[in-house]
Amino acid sequence: MDGRSEFLCGVVEGFYGRPWSMEQRKVLFQWMQRWELNTYLYGPKDDLKHRLLWREVYSPEEEGQLHTLIVESEKRGLRFVYSLSPGQDIVFSSSCDLSLLKRKLRQVSKLGCQAFAILFDDIDHSLCQADSQAFSSFAHAQVSVANEIYRFLGEPPVFLFCPTEYCGSLCSPSVSKSPYLMTVGEDLLPNISIIWTGSKVISRELSVEGLSEVQSVLQRPPLVWDNLHANDYDSRRLFLGPFKGRYPQLATQLRGLLLNPNCEFEANYIPLHTLGTWYRTGRKEKKGRQSRQADQRSSGQKLGTLESENCLPTTREGRPKPPREPPQGDSPPPSSPEGEEGVRRGEKEGRSEGGDGEEREKKLHNNQFQQGPGQPRSPGGVLCVEKAPLSESQIRLLVGLHYLPHEHGPSAQRLLQDLTWLKEHCHLVSANDKKGPPQKAEEWRGRAAGFLGVCEEIAALHSSVVSGVSKAVLYDLYPYVWDLRNTALVAKAFICWLGCGTTTGAELLGVESEPWVFKGGVSGELQMLLPIGSNSELFSHPPPLFPTSRLYNIRPYHNKDKAELYCMVRQLQQGAQGSPDSSPAHPDLIGDRCLGPCLALCPEYSMVLEDELGVCGCVLGVVDVRSFAKRCQTCWMPAMRDKYPPRTGHANSQEVLQQMEEDQGEYPDSLLYHFPSQLRLDALPDLVDISVTRCLLTALLTALKANGSHGVFCEMQPTDRMRLDFLTKLGFLEIIRGEARHREGVVLGRLL
Repeated sequence: MDGRSEFLCGVVEGFYGRPWSMEQRKVLFQWMQRWELNTYLYGPKDDLKHRLLWREVYSPEEEGQLHTLIVESEKRGLRFVYSLSPGQDIVFSSSCDLSLLKRKLRQVSKLGCQAFAILFDDIDHSLCQADSQAFSSFAHAQVSVANEIYRFLGEPPVFLFCPTEYCGSLCSPSVSKSPYLMTVGEDLLPNISIIWTGSKVISRELSVEGLSEVQSVLQRPPLVWDNLHANDYDSRRLFLGPFKGRYPQLATQLRGLLLNPNCEFEANYIPLHTLGTWYRTGRKEKKGRQSRQADQRSSGQKLGTLESENCLPTTREGRPKPPREPPQGDSPPPSSPEGEEGVRRGEKEGRSEGGDGEEREKKLHNNQFQQGPGQPRSPGGVLCVEKAPLSESQIRLLVGLHYLPHEHGPSAQRLLQDLTWLKEHCHLVSANDKKGPPQKAEEWRGRAAGFLGVCEEIAALHSSVVSGVSKAVLYDLYPYVWDLRNTALVAKAFICWLGCGTTTGAELLGVESEPWVFKGGVSGELQMLLPIGSNSELFSHPPPLFPTSRLYNIRPYHNKDKAELYCMVRQLQQGAQGSPDSSPAHPDLIGDRCLGPCLALCPEYSMVLEDELGVCGCVLGVVDVRSFAKRCQTCWMPAMRDKYPPRTGHANSQEVLQQMEEDQGEYPDSLLYHFPSQLRLDALPDLVDISVTRCLLTALLTALKANGSHGVFCEMQPTDRMRLDFLTKLGFLEIIRGEARHREGVVLGRLL
C-alpha cells in the first residue's frame, strides 16, 4: 500500500474510557476487512502508556500483545497507526524527553509498525519557562518535535499530527486567522498529515467550504478525526445511528477520515457498516469521474490526431464539413424541438431536486445513508445481535432512541413530541375543565394511548435485551436501555396520572434549558419535560449489578388494588416483627392504619408498582398535610371507630386505633412551611431491580410538583437503615429529630 497517495479510511480508538480488549479489536479488524476499510489508529486516552505514562516503554507482555495486534491488522489488509500523546507534560526543549519519545516509538517500530501519529489535543496552550526561552510560540515547539520525530522514523508514508487547535471552534480568533494554525501549516514538513475534526469537536456536517478553508491554512488536505459517534463526554448517551452528514464527494478535499466511535464496542456495528458504504460510494464515484475524464482525454487526443492529419472532410474553402444528420432512430440533437424539450425537462427536474448538482448529491447521500439500521438483515427477516434475534422493529426502536448527537430517530422524536403535546393540552382531560368539546378529550386520550404504547415497547425492549442478546452486547448496551426504561416508566406514570384529570396545571411546563446545556440524550430530554426534571439525583444512578428481564409497570392507584396493597403491608409488618400476624380477626387493621387515610381521602396521589406477579410496591402522597389532617379527623377517624368498636374485645385493635389517633397529631409549622407534602413508600423486599422503587417515588414527586408542591417529607423509624439510606441517595435530608411526632421517629425531607 502506498500510504502517501491512499485515502485513509477506518477507525480511531481514541476515546476517554476503558480501552477495547484484544479480542474486540480482532473482531473490529474482521468488520473493517469485510467493509473494505483500510486504517486503524491506536490511541485510547485511558491507556496509561499512550498518554499519562508516555515515557515508559512497554513490558515484554505488552510488547507481545501489541505485536499480535499489528500482525492481525496486516493479515486483514489494514494499516496500523500507533499514536502517542505526550502533550500534557512534555518539555519540548528537553533532549531527555525527546530521547524518551524516540525510544518509545523505536520500540513500537521494531514490533512491525510502519505508521505513526503524535497527538497534542486537549492540552494547555502554555509553555514552561525553558520552552518559552527555546521557542517563539507553542506551535513552533510542537512542530519542531514532530518534524524531528518524523525524520527519526525515516519519514514513514503515514505520519499524522494532531494540533491543539483541531477544530474551528478552538481556533483563535478564527480558522483563517489563527497564528497557531498558520505556523503549523508553514513549518510542519509537507508529508506530515494534519488531523482535523471539522467546525466543532463533534461536527454535525462537514462542508466543502469549511474543508477548503482549513486546507488553505494548513497547506495540505486535512485528515478528519470524526467524533460523530463518540460518546465519552456523556455517560447517558449512545449513538447507534448511521454515518451521515459527510458526502462522499468530500474525499477529494481530504487526506482521509477516521471515525472515533462509541466507547462500547458492540454499539458500533451500524456506524462502521455505514462508514464502509460511504467510503465505497466515494471510491466508485471517483473511479467514474476518472473514467469519464480518461474518455474525454482519449476523444480529444483522437480528434487532435485526425485534425493534425487533415483527415476530417473539408469544404472547398478548407473548413471542416458539418456532421451528417443522425439516421432515423438516433436521439435528436439538442437544437431540435424534441431535444430542447428534453433539456428544459432535465433542467426543471434538476431545479425540483434541489436547485443544483451539489444539493441533489446531498439528498441522494442522505437517502442512502439514513437507512443504515435496516441494512444488516438475517435470512429470517429479523436483525440478529449474536446470541438471539431481536425483531427488526425492536432494532429500529433501539437505534431510533439512541441515534446521533444532533438528531433523534423517528421513535424518539415521536416520544418527545407526544409528551410535550400531552403536557401542554392536559387541560382537555382535567376535571376542572368541563366545557371543552368531547372530541378534544378523545384526541388527548388517543395520543396518550400511543405514547403509553411506545413506553411499553421500551420496557419490552429492555426485557429482550436482558434475556436475548449475548453477554458482550448486554454488557455494552444495558446501562443505556435500563436508563431509558426507567425514565419511560416515570413518564408513562405521569401521563396516566394526567389522564385521571387531577392536575391543577401549576408546574406542568417543566424546566427550560438550552439543548447544549443538559446532557442525557432522549432519556435526559424526557426527564427535562417532567415537572421534576431538574432534580438529576432522581434519575442518574448506576445500573444494578444483576440485570433482570422482569417487566415492571407504574400507574395510578385503582380501587381494586386495595386488597393487594393491604395484604402487602401486612406481609411487610410481619416480616419486620418476625412473628405471625397478631390480628387475624381484623385483616384490614394494619392496612387501615398505614394506607387507609391516603387511599380514602387523596387516592389521586397514590401510585402502584406491579410486575408480572402482581402488585409489589406503592407510594402514597399527601399534597397538603394541614388540610389532610383536618379531613382525617372529621371523616376518617369516625369511620374507623365505627369499624373497630370497643365491644369487639380485641385489645390489639384498640391499641392500633389509639395509634391511629396519635398519627393524626399535628406537625410543627416550621416543618410544613418548607415541606407541605408528605409521602409513604412501601415495596416488597424481593425486588430484583431496586431502581424501579426509585422510579415509583419519582413518579409521585412528579405529580406533587405538577400540582404546586415545593417540598415533601417522610417519617420513619431510625432503625430502618435501608430506607434511610435509600431516601438519602435521592436527595432527602434528615430534619431535626425533635420535629417528628413520635419521640423515636426520624423525618427526612427534600425540596421539589
